[in-house]
Amino acid sequence: MEMLAQKNNSVPCPRLMALFQKRIEGDDALLHLANLRFKEGGLGTEFYAETPEELEWLLRFRPTPEAPAVVHLFRGINLFEEESVKLIMDFAESFKDQVFGLVIHDQVEITTRFDDYLSALRKMESRTKEIEGGPYLFIEYAVGLEPEIFIKLFKAILDLKRVSACVDIGHIGLWQARTAYSRNHPGKDVCAMTPHDAELPEVIEDVQGAVRSALDAVLHVIQALGHLGKPLHFHLHDAHPLSTFSLFGISDHLSFLDEIPITFEYKGKKSLHPMFGPSGLLRIITESLQLLGPDRVSFSLEIHPTEGRLPLGDASYLFNHWKDKGNAERMNYWLSVLLQNHQLVSEACKKSILN
Repeated sequence: MEMLAQKNNSVPCPRLMALFQKRIEGDDALLHLANLRFKEGGLGTEFYAETPEELEWLLRFRPTPEAPAVVHLFRGINLFEEESVKLIMDFAESFKDQVFGLVIHDQVEITTRFDDYLSALRKMESRTKEIEGGPYLFIEYAVGLEPEIFIKLFKAILDLKRVSACVDIGHIGLWQARTAYSRNHPGKDVCAMTPHDAELPEVIEDVQGAVRSALDAVLHVIQALGHLGKPLHFHLHDAHPLSTFSLFGISDHLSFLDEIPITFEYKGKKSLHPMFGPSGLLRIITESLQLLGPDRVSFSLEIHPTEGRLPLGDASYLFNHWKDKGNAERMNYWLSVLLQNHQLVSEACKKSILN
């Protein structure tokens, strides 16, 4: 992967990106707003696109046309189905000059059809080799596999040059938190709890102990994969089993600056730190860069919108045709959260590289 320069100085920096989507209801003015804010922050782009036509449309709004993007494909991609393989190849061939990585989810069948999945990846490698300068295929940790199986997968395809891993730190962290909590509470899912559960004060130490174990689990995966020397793509976002911030009812895809409110006092506060926070993020980035260097690592902020509004300021002109600017202000707020987290990632990268 091509190495970039840290904005306004000569420190080499990995690719830094964020999710570039509407995610909030409204017309294309929202994407023009995203274009403006991404330019202001020097952010690269990761798109979600289910078809080449959708990606073609989204590329019209990207803030840095000269910087290759990452594309997260349809979550239902199945490497055992020719239709899915053809779709991957269509993206790889059509956008080879604009995209350096395609992300697909791993599959539950890896646990039961491991050798078949390896064979499918080898076939993909063979086909993508025919595309000169084609993108990497990054397999994301997404369906909740035992992390050791995920690691085993990439050890088994060490020889493949165009296929590697997408390390989603929130997904791995939640797997670990669930596993750790269930050891003390068999049959209980820590992610099914809420801050309002009556029994929470009685089990909060076990909840927080499970949450604290997540960072070491993520670092273990990074170390195991990093020692393979293959390029790694990262989805960066925070998490906490008790979070109710998500508009989609999930416990992750949070800002690293979020605090989780609770209804009682715990260690002098009525809130909990997220799973990683800025300090955990720094350790994750430092470990990644020390193992692989900035030219074989890319980071993408996969933080979802949460409720909040921010006045449009210099971008008001984009919405002169809107009577109610509520959703525009919600989009502006989300973009401000992305930029705040981008600053955290940028500073962590700089510290890691300079040290």
